[in-house]
Amino acid sequence: MPLIRRFIDAAAVPFGWRRAYGDTTEIDALLTEQTETAYTEAATHAALATAKNHNALIVQPGVLDARGRILADVLYLEGVLTGARNRGLPPELIERLEDAVDHGHEMAALLADTVRTTAAVHTAGH
Repeated sequence: MPLIRRFIDAAAVPFGWRRAYGDTTEIDALLTEQTETAYTEAATHAALATAKNHNALIVQPGVLDARGRILADVLYLEGVLTGARNRGLPPELIERLEDAVDHGHEMAALLADTVRTTAAVHTAGH
């Protein structure tokens, strides 16, 4: 994505504006960029986590934070899904949104179980 476009998009975010992409080539480039950025940051996260995560309770806050963000995003997507249904948007879009919402709820539930496990293994160790 050209630098000027990134600057304009980033400057608009605080005002609640997001650009929509009508071209799958642009979307694929954006998705690739997001993926590359995430994997680059993941290497740093893995190194930091290895250094500091020496027991189950230390893992807990990060997992709990991730669950909270995911749950908030899933509830946002539920609103998007409701709007798509109410506006009669294409069934393929509605199906993909339903899949994303279902998967997000599953992920939030798995992370909740993970948080509970951090406390359970801590208690079992004492």
